[in-house]
Amino acid sequence: MATSGAELAQQELVEEFEIFDNWMDRYQYIIDMGKQLPDFPEEQRTEEFKIQGCQSNVWMCHEEKGDKLVFKATSDAAIVSGLIALLLRIYSDRTPDEINHTQPHFLKDLGLDKHLSPTRSNGLHAMLERIYQVAKQPE
Repeated sequence: MATSGAELAQQELVEEFEIFDNWMDRYQYIIDMGKQLPDFPEEQRTEEFKIQGCQSNVWMCHEEKGDKLVFKATSDAAIVSGLIALLLRIYSDRTPDEINHTQPHFLKDLGLDKHLSPTRSNGLHAMLERIYQVAKQPE
């Protein structure tokens, strides 16, 4: 079976993180990734787009471009913005089918499952849940 773009994105991410010897450097890299997120429209920072279950404020929206879903998201917390950047890199600009068939094994591969605080981990899973929810909606 051909490797999907989302799977390749996860592999590339894991390879990028292998250059860091410690978690402080990894956190800094995640924060730096968050700083590169595209601007999030101010008018979409509303309850409708807010992700519940995150300790910090997180907003996420999406649009359909052809057969693909393009996600945008932002947070008021630096590390969470970085986590958003990771998720968008893997799941944005993919077809719903590809999204639904891509398990987030990068969390375990990078060690994020062990190094995130429980509240950040819950927030990350809430964001993932929203992405999967959108991908499962009928056209």
